[in-house]
Amino acid sequence: MSARMTDLTDLSDLDALFKAYDVRGTYPDQIDEDLARRVGNAFVAFTGAGAIAVGHDMRPSSEPLSAAFIDGATLAGADITTIGLASTDMVYFASGYLDVPAVMFTASHNPAQYNGMKLCREGAAPIGQDTGLAEIKGRVAEGLIERAPTAGRVTDRPLLDEFTEHVHSFVDIDALSPMTIVADAANGMGGLVAPKIFEKLPVELTMLYPELDGTFPNHPADPINPENLVDLQREVEKRSADIGLAFDGDADRVFLVDDRGEPLSGSLTTSIVAAGILDRVASGSGVSDDAPRPVVLHNLICSKAVPEVIAEHGGEPVRTRVGHSFIKAVMADTGAVFGGEHSGHYYFADNWRADSGIIATMVVLEQLSRARIPLSELREPFERYADSGEINTEVADPAAVIDRIEKTFSDGTADRLDGLTLDFGDWWFNLRPSNTEPLLRLNLEAATPGECERRTAEVLAAIRD
Repeated sequence: MSARMTDLTDLSDLDALFKAYDVRGTYPDQIDEDLARRVGNAFVAFTGAGAIAVGHDMRPSSEPLSAAFIDGATLAGADITTIGLASTDMVYFASGYLDVPAVMFTASHNPAQYNGMKLCREGAAPIGQDTGLAEIKGRVAEGLIERAPTAGRVTDRPLLDEFTEHVHSFVDIDALSPMTIVADAANGMGGLVAPKIFEKLPVELTMLYPELDGTFPNHPADPINPENLVDLQREVEKRSADIGLAFDGDADRVFLVDDRGEPLSGSLTTSIVAAGILDRVASGSGVSDDAPRPVVLHNLICSKAVPEVIAEHGGEPVRTRVGHSFIKAVMADTGAVFGGEHSGHYYFADNWRADSGIIATMVVLEQLSRARIPLSELREPFERYADSGEINTEVADPAAVIDRIEKTFSDGTADRLDGLTLDFGDWWFNLRPSNTEPLLRLNLEAATPGECERRTAEVLAAIRD
């Protein structure tokens, strides 16, 4: 039966917590056990699920928040499978493997005072603002509570062994060459997952900061920031390693460093993984030459090199908006075999269309083994243009600035798939508003570093005018 909570507190700030793809805020002033309990109850009511999988990261607040969520969910009658400490891609695996909705307690790369919830339906299908989060938020805001005649049961079920076997299935394990690998877990969930994945492979693994510590005592678990790669780069060079891996806090994203200590962008990794996936599809397809080409997705801030590489390896490139909810939906619509984002998210059809940094890593290792050349050489054919990286600018009215920029640079070909993209042939840029802050995010690419620097200064001057 449904009823209203009699102790409903002020939830007027829910809009700030329910983001485009997840629930996230600071603990305990924004997100606390009471809110987690309410969301757990609302999640069951929304999904109608009889069973749910729950995992959490190593933040001090994650275990009590997940326990409160379980209280709310079992009150609504759902049975809970707790997988305990996990990476986000492990939770997506649990959702697909067990065919149940799931929740992961994490704030990903955010500082220690943050926490949040990543929710999905059975089969790891995404839940975002347009696919369920708004309804869950509405139920929480109204103070509705579902009480089942019989409370659900809780069962512990670690899945790291099954997840490891699943990750290994994406490559030919027997064909992997011996390698030296350095992995920086940044005290996040990579410290649990990476050693298990590489345990029985022909690799010499060195872990940096593998201790699970959600206070992040060494450096932030945000590998997209070059400052957080310095320790990894130094260790790769010191050990003459073949590759370096930098995980974010919940270990669903990975950024790579080559044997010379040079980072790879998310676009570059997307190209390498796409080539590997497409080559494997081609080698095992046995289909005629006139069959449809396998679809590979890339978001609109990826380098132009990505669709070029996809086409060169027999794939059909499809451009998407930024964000996992959008990419997973387009993967379902198109039957895409793979999708990549510049931010380091990599999605696989055989992974219930969910993203996994460690699966992407395995594909890169297989590519290195086949090529028998260093990563610093393997990357060269895929690296064709210069990019600005993502540059954020605070503005009072992002929509007005975007309209003004479109008029200022009217000689470009414009589209509004996600923010504003203007293409001038030999250079292009995308300008997107943040979902949560008065910021504009600029990504620009040009043929040469000098041209990229000049064009970036030109666009930024116009934004800040």
